[in-house]
Amino acid sequence: MRSFTMQAKMRDLGVASSYSRPRVSNDNPYSESWFRTTKYHHSWPKDGFQTIAEARKWISNFVAWYNNVHKHSGIKYVTPEERHNGLDNQIMLNRQSVYLQAQRKNPSKCRSNIRNWDYIDKVTLNPESKNVA
Repeated sequence: MRSFTMQAKMRDLGVASSYSRPRVSNDNPYSESWFRTTKYHHSWPKDGFQTIAEARKWISNFVAWYNNVHKHSGIKYVTPEERHNGLDNQIMLNRQSVYLQAQRKNPSKCRSNIRNWDYIDKVTLNPESKNVA
């Protein structure tokens, strides 16, 4: 094995190499995002799971947290449950109101425009650039 480079060994074994990247048909960015969030969650067991039942219990708790507690940056810091149930629009209006009140109360601290809390119609992980030729 030492005499082969990794790519040569893969070719020798009949394994096709892949350069996975965004917007490629065989890439699944939603799964990749999910796996990263799972892996880096503070409760991920560093020594792994002892039983399948323990793994199932952990993932069940994680999914509940992910959908009901975790605020997602891609949907303007609401939970998937809030988005799914249509609560996010009212949350955005409330946030905008709070920001505007703070800006009026202390304009010297809020010199620039406030954060955009407009409703997002379409959610994507890797939006296409408008300048793509």
